[in-house]
Amino acid sequence: MSATQTELRSAYAECRRLASRHYENFPTASYLVPRDRRDALAAVYAFARYADDVADEPGVENRLEKLADWRAKLNASYAGRIDHPVFLALHDSAERFQLSRQNFENLLTAFESDVVVSRHPDFNSLLKYCTCSANPVGRLVLELFGYHDAHLFELSDYICTALQLTNFWQDVAIDFSRDRIYLPQEDMARFNYSLDDLREGRCDHHWQELLAMEIARTREFFERGRNLPEEVQPKLRTQLRLTWLGGTEILSRIEAVAFDIFHRRPSLGKLDFLRLYLRARRAPLKARGAHAPTVVIPS
Repeated sequence: MSATQTELRSAYAECRRLASRHYENFPTASYLVPRDRRDALAAVYAFARYADDVADEPGVENRLEKLADWRAKLNASYAGRIDHPVFLALHDSAERFQLSRQNFENLLTAFESDVVVSRHPDFNSLLKYCTCSANPVGRLVLELFGYHDAHLFELSDYICTALQLTNFWQDVAIDFSRDRIYLPQEDMARFNYSLDDLREGRCDHHWQELLAMEIARTREFFERGRNLPEEVQPKLRTQLRLTWLGGTEILSRIEAVAFDIFHRRPSLGKLDFLRLYLRARRAPLKARGAHAPTVVIPS
């Protein structure tokens, strides 16, 4: 398909509108991306945002059918057959930056899972979900900057999985209100924390020990990916450092409220982002202290 510059500008404008409407921090995040890649990032966000809304928003009917249609549009766009502004922008970005279709397909697999899966039996099940729900985003960002290296993808996967896990622990109460539990059932049983406990938002020692273990696991993933920012070009380095710092800061804030995310959901404000941004610009990420516990992560 050959699109005019006017059509492309209109398509990218629609993607920016969708991304900014749904992601509060999208304008800030996009500002850290070089101008020639911001539109492509908006196209990626818009693609994911529509599918996320289909999977998550209340009142949506025929969710799997709508996601199947979105997948068909994705496949058609890679073949040059486009009938939607998001895919016009995505097609243009994919060609210019060699964005892998598999990453978009994996994201859709995760959204389809959201429709039919509301519990995870063990931590490995959760990691498998993160492989599709989170890791493709990091890989797409690397591809936007010309990286298609397996080693960098691996480091990115660690960070993206850690970010997804952090979001799960931060939003346990919100997810439960939607009948979703990302805490592995095996772990809940191990720490004698029941569904009724979760329903009541009970923050006893069982809960604290359970979430402490999950956070320790999550920190291990952050640590495994810590060197990624230092192995990429400077114009991407600050953004990745900031991403890493933001995720680990949320974990620290969960710990600071004694793991009581039921009554005090930890979050970061604009001043927090500014402080972390200044740190990200100044120096490489520091390794964890020698006193930090080591947790074995299932393979």
